[in-house]
Amino acid sequence: VFLQNLAPGAVDRLGLDAGTLRAERPELIHCSISGYGPEGPYRTKKAYDLLVQCETGLVMSTGTPETPAKAGISIADIATGMYAHSGILTALYDRERTGEGASLHVAMIDSLGEWMSQPAYFSRYGQEPPRRTAAAHPSISPYGPYRTGDDRIFLSVQSEREWTVLCRDVLGQEALVEDPRFRSNDDRVGNDGELTAILEETFSGLTADEVGDLLERAGIANARLRTPEQFTRHPQLAARNRWRAVETPAGPLEALLPPVEVAGREPVMGPVPALGAHNESIRAEFGARQEVRT
Repeated sequence: VFLQNLAPGAVDRLGLDAGTLRAERPELIHCSISGYGPEGPYRTKKAYDLLVQCETGLVMSTGTPETPAKAGISIADIATGMYAHSGILTALYDRERTGEGASLHVAMIDSLGEWMSQPAYFSRYGQEPPRRTAAAHPSISPYGPYRTGDDRIFLSVQSEREWTVLCRDVLGQEALVEDPRFRSNDDRVGNDGELTAILEETFSGLTADEVGDLLERAGIANARLRTPEQFTRHPQLAARNRWRAVETPAGPLEALLPPVEVAGREPVMGPVPALGAHNESIRAEFGARQEVRT
């Protein structure tokens, strides 16, 4: 597998393009990653994660009504890497059956664009701009963060049955079920501010843990708003033993296991190499191959 994400045109100048390499090695899987694809007016445009977030509409879909916001992680980079990964795995599987390699190209704008399909189609065909609602859901209510006596808690109502249960068993206000302001989800979205005030007034005398217990007993989905550091101490991850000690140039730390669990196999969690740690072994490997070819 040959993977490259050099500046546009660089791989051709070096003679490392798919056509050149696969002419000699047709079984090679050649994967190129770019910002905007190999053709079109943006083909030579520089692309970084946040810039692609801007170009695909993600920034305008995130944040508050007053302030658009970027995603909190490098989501364009991650999306592109994941599609390159799945494409290469598919090509490897196909090569096992046919002996033929493949020439792949993955563009950041296409990868993040795929993830943006819902807000993009909603805006284009629904004739409505994205609803930026901070941490609340733009089209479901109640669904978002609500203040309690000591913290905030997220809850999500996904059906009219759950709405009835929330009113009766959690809020103790069954009359809200038939209140014209909240009768349907569309009604609740339209009157979300009033509904939020009712929920938070009810929760004000309870802790977030107590509200969470009420919601859990009622079968209402809920979550706590955690910081990234608090996530590293999540009780569910600790209970499932999802951390492993690894060595790094800065000293030992705990790293999260890969998401896919394979029964009977422990993932390899080797040390994180220092910059340049493998230079000599890589040079030796390629040097040896060059000697064999010559």
